[in-house]
Amino acid sequence: MNKISVCIVEDVTDIRQALEQIIELSENCKLAGSYSSGEEALVKIPLVKPNVVLMDIGLGSTNGIDLVKELKPQHPEILYMMCTIYEEDEKIFDALRAGANGYILKKSSPAKLIEAIGELVDGGAPMNSQIAMKVVSAFKGLPVQEVQEVAAVPSITQMGDIAVLSRREKEILEWLAQGKIYKEIGKELTISQETVRKHVYHIYEKLHVNNRVEAVNKYFGR
Repeated sequence: MNKISVCIVEDVTDIRQALEQIIELSENCKLAGSYSSGEEALVKIPLVKPNVVLMDIGLGSTNGIDLVKELKPQHPEILYMMCTIYEEDEKIFDALRAGANGYILKKSSPAKLIEAIGELVDGGAPMNSQIAMKVVSAFKGLPVQEVQEVAAVPSITQMGDIAVLSRREKEILEWLAQGKIYKEIGKELTISQETVRKHVYHIYEKLHVNNRVEAVNKYFGR
């Protein structure tokens, strides 16, 4: 199995070195490059062509979101994970609109970070569960605490595109809409994480979407 090549863009030396160590110690990932400035990343990432870029949002004189916006069209196959301290809704949506594929907080454990990178490469859209709930709530324009109740009710859009899904696929899509990760969904449904991943692939294929955010968006009829 080929290791996932990862680049890091982080201007704070201690954090960058910590991320480098996490990647280098991982059995599934390899460090392809580590950059302390957006200017350096802009030049080197298209040359290195990693599988995944861990991108900081605040990069001193450069904005990580703008950097993704500029880099993504050049090589759309490169996946960008926003790795940041921020939890504000506005920054979440700016990052997703710019082309980010996932979003994780810097305070996440090394194991969570490596798991999120794997999920990203497998076609998921990893997010901190709290952030995922904020994204879902914004789709519906509801307070976060009400989202779980709404997501648990069959959506009227199931009469349209969602109708092509099997019962199990609809069930999994509802859990995705609640911000659950594959492991949590598997536990809820008493199936393996790999089985959940396969169902998610089929959901994306049937709904003609590329990631969790687009699937949840379609679930809510947007």
